Amino acid sequence: MLFESAEKHSLQEILNMEMPAVIQWAVPVMLSLVLLEFIIGQFDKKKLYMRKDFFASAAIGVGNLISTAISQTIMFTVVWAVYYYIAPVTIEPAWWSYVLCIICLDFCRYWAHRVAHEQRFWWATHVTHHSSEQYNFAVSFRLSWVQQIKVIFFLPVAAMGFDPIVFFICHQVAVLYQFWLHTELIKKTPKVIEYIFTTPSHHRVHHGRNPKYLDRNYGSTFIIWDRIFGTFTPEEERPDYGITNQPKGFNPVYLVFHEFIDIVNDMKKPKSWKNKIKLAFAPPGTDFDAENQKFIYPTHLHIDDKLQVVTDRAITEPTPFEHDMKNVIEKERSEKEKILV
Repeated sequence: MLFESAEKHSLQEILNMEMPAVIQWAVPVMLSLVLLEFIIGQFDKKKLYMRKDFFASAAIGVGNLISTAISQTIMFTVVWAVYYYIAPVTIEPAWWSYVLCIICLDFCRYWAHRVAHEQRFWWATHVTHHSSEQYNFAVSFRLSWVQQIKVIFFLPVAAMGFDPIVFFICHQVAVLYQFWLHTELIKKTPKVIEYIFTTPSHHRVHHGRNPKYLDRNYGSTFIIWDRIFGTFTPEEERPDYGITNQPKGFNPVYLVFHEFIDIVNDMKKPKSWKNKIKLAFAPPGTDFDAENQKFIYPTHLHIDDKLQVVTDRAITEPTPFEHDMKNVIEKERSEKEKILV
């Protein structure tokens, strides 16, 4: 039977099972590809790696492995509890259930990723990944040490009745898939792949801080979610990698926690707890005017066939980023006026 009401695994059974360590198995291959990418960059005279940036990525990656190992039992327990107490049925572990689980997880990953770019608290768990101004395989190691809390976004998949072992194997595969997306050496793949799956070209856009590339291409394994929900942008000019408020230095601890520090400091400005909480979950870049007790929202821009939105911001001097955005807006308006004429 595809869907069964058979007795579910107990937590002890789940914890005693030997789950394939997919990511650990892949580590030698990943490190070999990092070395190969570095060598190719040297021969082609492309500065794909900077020493300090690479060691920051490596240190953050090691920290993430440690934090994941520490929190693994908690994550297992939470997923199992949802599966055991909430799921109305159990889905038989079979080849098709792995495929279905990957698709369902990826749908949740799209929304988890999108929320992480739209709310400051969740951005603080993700900004580490965007903190490099380079784009190479090693950047895939830049995963926050607290990102495990994002498992709550994936609990609906456990509630569907997928076996926890299937769930975590698929989760590892999804994380591993992200590795090959972080390179400039792979330009484009065949069109059918570019249309369905997330590719290096799509993900380079996501890591760009160019105005037209901001908050685009959230898909982890499948890019179809971005096409469906209107967040897809193809790669045109080369992305300018990093974030608009680029952190200085390469201290891995600072790169992991700097946004949390900023949130805590900013939350001291509002007098009411309502505004303190609102500020913590406001869009990244949101500030608060302590004197007038008003929110200051960032200038933000989305450009596609249907949407062009700019929110006002109280500023005295435009930043280079805001100047670029103004130029993009004026160009778009000019082109639209020509079409109307």
